[in-house]
Amino acid sequence: MNAEELKQLQAPIKALYKENPEAARRTFHAAGTLLPDSPTCRIKTRFGTIDAGLHPAAGGDGSEACSGDMLLEALVACAGVTFNVVATAMGIPFRSARVIVEGDSDFRGTLGVAKDTPVGVTDIRLRFEVDSTASDEQLAILMRQTERYCVIFQTLRSPPRMAATLERVGA
Repeated sequence: MNAEELKQLQAPIKALYKENPEAARRTFHAAGTLLPDSPTCRIKTRFGTIDAGLHPAAGGDGSEACSGDMLLEALVACAGVTFNVVATAMGIPFRSARVIVEGDSDFRGTLGVAKDTPVGVTDIRLRFEVDSTASDEQLAILMRQTERYCVIFQTLRSPPRMAATLERVGA
């Protein structure tokens, strides 16, 4: 896809959203089913089923997806797509590009071993390895625009309001 094709693809969508801002609103949805005999959550996605379980650092055997990895994989996907779209829109060519995300977690917090240790991923590093003839200035703009428009990057940078509830079902 080139810049003109991308512009033609998105032009009617952008026009709709400018005319009717409410049309741009979406609610993402995900659900999982807990498996009764193991610490596993089965997630049915549009692209297949994923079993998520304990990370090996928390007692898992590594055969199931880890939610921490899935969080970083979501960032890789979003940042990669965003980078590609922004590069296309800006006419910045690249021969190859890789997205690498690393995140640090101290499992003492997750396992309740050290109450003063945070639970979760505390530091995330996003890196692109790019083979391109573009100037350093063009690549710097591409990186800034990728950060600005990447939904997952911005969600992690400025966390949304969150709420957790429990609803009793059945008898």
